[in-house]
Amino acid sequence: MSEKVLYLSSQEFKAELGTFKGLLVLDFYSEDCPPCSQLAPIYERMAEKFPQVKFIKMLRQANRPLAESFGVKGSPTVLFFKDGQEVGQRLIGYISKSQMRLALESLLGIEPDHVERTKYEADVLILGAGPAGLTAALYASRARLRTIVIDEGLPGGQAATTYHIANYPGTPGTVAGKELMQNMLEQANSFGAQIHDLKEVFEVSLTGKSKRIVAEDAEYVAPVVILATGAESRRLPADREADFRGYGVHYCATCDGAMYQDAENVIVVGGGNSAVEEAVFLTKFAKHVTIIHQFDHFQASKTAQEEAFANDKISMIWDSEVRSILGEKHMTGVEIENLSTEERSTVKSNGVFVYIGMQPRTKFFKDEVKLNQWGYIETDEELRTNIDGVFAAGDVRSKTVRQVATAVGDGAIAGVNAERFLTSLKQK
Repeated sequence: MSEKVLYLSSQEFKAELGTFKGLLVLDFYSEDCPPCSQLAPIYERMAEKFPQVKFIKMLRQANRPLAESFGVKGSPTVLFFKDGQEVGQRLIGYISKSQMRLALESLLGIEPDHVERTKYEADVLILGAGPAGLTAALYASRARLRTIVIDEGLPGGQAATTYHIANYPGTPGTVAGKELMQNMLEQANSFGAQIHDLKEVFEVSLTGKSKRIVAEDAEYVAPVVILATGAESRRLPADREADFRGYGVHYCATCDGAMYQDAENVIVVGGGNSAVEEAVFLTKFAKHVTIIHQFDHFQASKTAQEEAFANDKISMIWDSEVRSILGEKHMTGVEIENLSTEERSTVKSNGVFVYIGMQPRTKFFKDEVKLNQWGYIETDEELRTNIDGVFAAGDVRSKTVRQVATAVGDGAIAGVNAERFLTSLKQK
C-alpha cells in the first residue's frame, strides 16, 4: 500500500476538499470487488507518478451518504476535483492504466512527449509476463543474462484471471490461475529477472542489432527480444458494446463476476471451453445464467458440457447472436437474432460475459515480424522469427494448441535459444 494514497472518511474528505488547492482524485471502492482490486495497483502507481496530485480512497459502503450525494452507485468510481470543484469525466468500472494516466495528464496540462524516460540496457527483453514470458525469464535469468520483462498489465496474463486450471502437470488436480502465476513470478524473480509491470508500450523497434522498446516512462535496449504478448478476447460485435464495456459487458468472469452477486440473469456468449466453464463459475454469484451460442451445440469438452447441463441455474439459447446492448445508464438486456429464422427478440440481463475467441496482441510490431493470415507470429521450431535475435512464445505465436502448458514449453525454448543466440554473437 502506497503512503501517497490516503484512506479517508467522509468528514476527512470534506475537510481536504475545502482546503486543498490543486487536483484531488477520489476513488470510491468496495471490498470483494474485482475491478477495484485491479485498479488498486494502478491507482498507487499514479500516486507515485504524479506527486503534485492528492489521491484519496474511500470505502463506498461505509460512506454511502457521501457517495449518493455525488450520484455514485457502483465501484470503482473515480472522481476528479480541482480547487474544490469536480472536473473532467468520471471513470467507472474496469479502469485501465492508460485511461487513468490520460485523464490526469489532460487535467494537469501535461504533454506526453515532455515526460522524461529512464533508460535500461539488458541482454534479453521479454514483452509479456504471462506463462510464456515468465518461463522465458526464468531460463534467461538462470543463464545469468540481464533479463527484463515488460508488461502493460499485471504479471500473469490470461492465466492469472482463470478461475481454476485443471490440466497443468504437477498440480493437485486443479490450481487457481492466480496462484500458479504467482509461483511463476516468484521463481523468475528468484533468479534475478526484473519485472516491469503496468508499462504502457508506445513503440517497438526490432530490426538491427540493437532492439528498442519505448514505454511511457522508460526506454529499453537489448540485442534479443522475446515476444510473449499473448492474445486478448475478441470484442462482441454488437451495437453499444463500447458504451457498456467494463460496466455491463465483460470479458473476464473471474475479474468481474462478483459484481453480479444475486443478479437475476447474466448472459454468457460463446460455446467453447471458456464460455461453458465460466458460465458454471458465474452461477456462484448470479441467480441464473443464460448461454447464447451461434450454433446448436457446444464446442467445449465433454466434461465441461456435462457440468453445465447438470446445473439447473444454466439455460441455453441456440442458433443466436447478440445484436445490441440495451439500457441507458445501466444495462437492462440484449437484443438477439435467431440465425435460422432471422427473428429478433429481447433477453433481460444485468450483464454479458463474452467468450467468442481470441486475437493476438501484435499491433506494435506487426509491420516488422512475419504474421500468418490470422495475425499470429510465424516462427520455426526453435521459435525464431524472421528477424535475427527476435523470438516469439505463447499464444501470440502461430500454433494449433494454446494452453498454459504449451505456453510454458514455448517460454523454455525461447529462453534457451535466446542464450544460444547471444553466445553465437560473441563467437563471431
